[in-house]
Amino acid sequence: MSIKSTTLKEIAKQLNISKSTVSRALNDDYSVSAKTKQLVLDCARELNYTPNFAAKSLKNGKSNVIGIIANTIDNNFIAKLLSGVELVAYKHGYNVVICQNRESYELEVSNLNYLAAKAVDGLLVSLSSETTSIAHFTELQQKGLPMVFFDRVPDNADIHKVEANNFKASYEATTYLIEQGHTRIAQITSNPSVSITKQRLAGYHQALSDHHIPFNEQYVQYCLHGGFDMDEVEDVMNTLLKSDAPPQAIIAASDRITTNCITLLYWLKYQIPQDIALLGFSNNDLINVLSPQIPIIELPAFEMGVAAAELLMRNIKKGAMPFEFQSLDARLVVG
Repeated sequence: MSIKSTTLKEIAKQLNISKSTVSRALNDDYSVSAKTKQLVLDCARELNYTPNFAAKSLKNGKSNVIGIIANTIDNNFIAKLLSGVELVAYKHGYNVVICQNRESYELEVSNLNYLAAKAVDGLLVSLSSETTSIAHFTELQQKGLPMVFFDRVPDNADIHKVEANNFKASYEATTYLIEQGHTRIAQITSNPSVSITKQRLAGYHQALSDHHIPFNEQYVQYCLHGGFDMDEVEDVMNTLLKSDAPPQAIIAASDRITTNCITLLYWLKYQIPQDIALLGFSNNDLINVLSPQIPIIELPAFEMGVAAAELLMRNIKKGAMPFEFQSLDARLVVG
């Protein structure tokens, strides 16, 4: 589908100024007054203006900057993933600008508009938990902005994406707990709309089915903010522990949920694994010093960052190319 783009000429006509003044204002040129810059920015926003990346690239060359939109950098998984991205970016002579959507669709759109205005050469994206449509991304993709989604990815096939094999990881986690003799296994997970939640729940379901254990929907509890709201984690933990048949084991399906579950069980004076078993999805090295050490699913965070950045670099270099999907295996680590 062809999308009609607002042009510099249309903004200039609307404000009754020259096209060159509009261009200089959008590029924050010192020769344009602050008042005029603000008028141009307001008009551009009102007319939904975004740069034509393909044309800009041909005319001015590359900016040698890539943008990253992630949920938060206060996260061991994301921190390690970003290390992989930066290693590749710097190897190719690129700088990195990082934005956080903090699980907000509105902030995600604001991040995107900011990076688009800076005319980054490419974009790496992990979707917020509130995002149900990627139209704001695909519009820029169709205008020529190279883009790769990672970790939390859309179902859309017409994109580049890199993720962990979350189905397999969750299947292995559930199977491990079953082999330890547990039949009442709960999963505390993130927002149900997020791709990783769907995939991890699918693996959990399949493992239960393959071992002839009935699925109990009360054993699946959602943290809509991905574990960043401690009160939310505490509420779902209490729901599980105070049920008529409390779980024998819990799978904490994200890094932050894992660390908060450990904290809450400690506060409640539960012994792990004597009173209740816990298996977490985590890339937090501090978990390795726990005694006893809990089993974890260690996601290939650094490797995902490298793979996503390399794919983006190829896309920037070659332009339009067949869409690629990469799925990397996680690792079950038992103390």
